[in-house]
Amino acid sequence: MCGLAGIVLSRGGSVNERILLAMRDVQRHRGPDEAGLYLAEGVGLGHRRLSIIDLAHGRQPMVDEAAGLALAYNGELYNFEQLKTELEAAGLAFHSRCDTEVLLRAWQHWGESCLTRLRGMFAFAVWDLRRQRICLARDPLGIKPLYYGFTRGGDLVFASELKGLLAHPGVERDLDPQALEDYLALGYVPDPKCIYRGIFKLPPGHWLSWRAGEPVPAPRQYWDVPFAVSDDVTVDEAAARLRDLLDQAVASQMVADVPLGAFLSGGVDSSAVVSSMSRASREPVRTCSIGFDHGAFDETGYARRVAGHLGTRHFEERVDSQDHDLLDTLAGIYDEPFADSSALPTWRVCQLARKHVTVALSGGGGDENFAGYRRYRLHAWESSLRARLPSGLRRPLFGLLGNLYPKADWAPQPLRAKTTLQALARDDVEAYFHGVSTTPAALRGQLYSPAFKRELQGYGALEVFRAHAARAPTDHPLSLAQYLDFKTWLPGDILTKVDRASMAHSLEVRVPVLDQPLVEWASGLPPSLKLRRGEGKFVFKKALEPHLPHDVLYRPKMGFRVPLAAWFRGPLRAHLQDAIRDGALVECGCFEPAALDRLVRQHVSGRRDYSATLWSLLMLDAFLRRMQQPAVAPIADQPVRESRVIAGVQT
Repeated sequence: MCGLAGIVLSRGGSVNERILLAMRDVQRHRGPDEAGLYLAEGVGLGHRRLSIIDLAHGRQPMVDEAAGLALAYNGELYNFEQLKTELEAAGLAFHSRCDTEVLLRAWQHWGESCLTRLRGMFAFAVWDLRRQRICLARDPLGIKPLYYGFTRGGDLVFASELKGLLAHPGVERDLDPQALEDYLALGYVPDPKCIYRGIFKLPPGHWLSWRAGEPVPAPRQYWDVPFAVSDDVTVDEAAARLRDLLDQAVASQMVADVPLGAFLSGGVDSSAVVSSMSRASREPVRTCSIGFDHGAFDETGYARRVAGHLGTRHFEERVDSQDHDLLDTLAGIYDEPFADSSALPTWRVCQLARKHVTVALSGGGGDENFAGYRRYRLHAWESSLRARLPSGLRRPLFGLLGNLYPKADWAPQPLRAKTTLQALARDDVEAYFHGVSTTPAALRGQLYSPAFKRELQGYGALEVFRAHAARAPTDHPLSLAQYLDFKTWLPGDILTKVDRASMAHSLEVRVPVLDQPLVEWASGLPPSLKLRRGEGKFVFKKALEPHLPHDVLYRPKMGFRVPLAAWFRGPLRAHLQDAIRDGALVECGCFEPAALDRLVRQHVSGRRDYSATLWSLLMLDAFLRRMQQPAVAPIADQPVRESRVIAGVQT
């Protein structure tokens, strides 16, 4: 796994090498093994390498002047050997066995059409020496990140992480009010926005091309989740096919020249991946698990159960349930405000895994592929009720009831009907958006200052979901919810969380459940095979019954949670109150101080549970405090092997 950075000048000339090195080396955690630089007229590419395959070769940026190409690449191609065979048959010669050279030759032979042939996780930049054109591309699911934007002088800059762009003194740091509204609604800034104006994330499954003198490029899509449903499949047929696809995906992602293992939570997804790895491996699989000293949040018993069942070499550590000291560390890792509190245990499990392996396989993506989240079940049920009532009756009736019914966070679950009543008054897209929002629209409206509302000019984060739904290839309520998650939650939260937490420890994480052929096939399953009689992941669990214990497959879902509500009434109370009263949240001018104070008091009293919103605000405060600090030059590297290509001369 790697980090890349680049500059393409708008008027030609020589790239400032000092700035490019700063952009590259601020991401040294992504690639501690090697460093590379390519400089030519009007362009500079920088690269940091974490060596995984063909350790002796694969230096980057990889340059072939005869082919007229220079490549900086982050990721893994799992079908690189098949592509290499095909390219060799077409007459192309290879000098290494690394996937970087395969990607370079694939672009040389097929151009941008090679993107539909690549199977893996990647983000890369290709400089075409002859056409003086840069091309940027990102993998179909958004497993690997890529930021880009323009400096005050009109130069294109790009990097694997936002901190790479911010190392350039010509990059503006003006907050984007729409991105801030998206963040408060969702807990992350969804693609293609960035928290700063004028900086973007290249969306998953997209590429763009630019040369000096052209306007800001529009990304072009080369892949989307198809959701082309085929109804003529039985449960047994689907289960057998699923096992085959998962085993193929896992086997292809176990190729590495460094120690390899897996995360194991004891949940269905990670257990499925480890089970498949155990069948493919001649040696016991290394597995890693993090436990908590709070029983309601601890899954290590299930992880040990699966590890014993599969005979893995299991490593486990326990952390204090008061493990909230990483708040400022996380703000530095994610660069943008990021409010998924499970980033804390994710950071810890990556820290543990790196002690034993360099590559870890994860079960990420199982819930999105096979409808495993509880919210899918609720959404499907509510959608069926909405379909039975005409909107002319449903909207005013349930809208009134939802407004009148009290908000009872303290009450038993069956009595908390306000959210359900409000959902029934909405259409499917708005209801699903509201269901996944960390801070509801009404509460956001109370928190925002009049000045910030004017900046928004009527914009609401719901527009993100509306835009994706308008392009969705399906209108089935369950499939549409999954599609919306593939476009927002998965790349914006889940994959971002794991990428930054793992790369902070120079650990590569692979996600075989998001292997493209598996995703395409799973999207075409009838919804009834994913969610049946209230059981999510129905066919996934059926497929795993021959390999995993029943109590592991059918236990209640826990998730990777932390005790936020208790933290804010205990050890984080003073920190929260300081941030609300005289912290960066107040200074930024986006919020009403009285509304923030009221939010804290109501939560601390136990009358309301605002833990998700309060965590979002606390992480935003940490981000804003870092934003106010001057840029810091990268710390000097430990000696690494460094390659430089300058105007055709390699050093």
